[in-house]
Amino acid sequence: QLTLPIDCSDIYNSDNSRPSGVYTIYPIGATSAVWYVYCDMNTEGGRWTVFQRRMDGSVNFYRPWDHYKMGFGNAAGEYWLGLENIFHLTLRKKYELLVDMEDFSGNTVFARYTSFSIDPETYGYKLHVSGFIDGGAGDSLAVHNEMKFSTFDKDQDTWPNNCAKSFLGAFWYINCLDANPNGVYRWGADATLNAVGVEWEHWKGNNYSLKSISMKIRPVQ
Repeated sequence: QLTLPIDCSDIYNSDNSRPSGVYTIYPIGATSAVWYVYCDMNTEGGRWTVFQRRMDGSVNFYRPWDHYKMGFGNAAGEYWLGLENIFHLTLRKKYELLVDMEDFSGNTVFARYTSFSIDPETYGYKLHVSGFIDGGAGDSLAVHNEMKFSTFDKDQDTWPNNCAKSFLGAFWYINCLDANPNGVYRWGADATLNAVGVEWEHWKGNNYSLKSISMKIRPVQ
């Protein structure tokens, strides 16, 4: 009986010599659509399933709810795996989260969280994240904990206006943000428009758009 991999840790566990790259996973069984993901087999022991990645500005992340629900982009480059897919993953196992980031000067930092999950769509894909471990980035997700996901056409934040429209992204906004990983890809420091870039406030403030950021999960060991 061939067991289909649910995530990148299953792929790693079946053959730990496999390199980082694009793999096929089956979180809801063989009957569902195939998902292509980028597996990070190197960082902090590997086994990470990447669900969000920005690296070069090649993909437009200012998109409607349906796109964020189902996923978009290319697993070999920039992509978003899809809220429905992330939900199904975190339903199956207990996951930790790693957020890797780099600035335009080549500095790299991370933020790690020992627990990560999201609720189903009926609850707005509400975020649950805790157990912060600082890798130099600081904790820019704390204020987003327990928030529903918002896009420009589905406003679920606590702000009188629309955070996604105002800050040109989509995220678990509150009123509005300490992190905007799905914001506009800009090159480094830029205060022309406040906080619309790929931001992680506790590292670079609200007006520095990162060169790269990736959000990845793996089962708690």
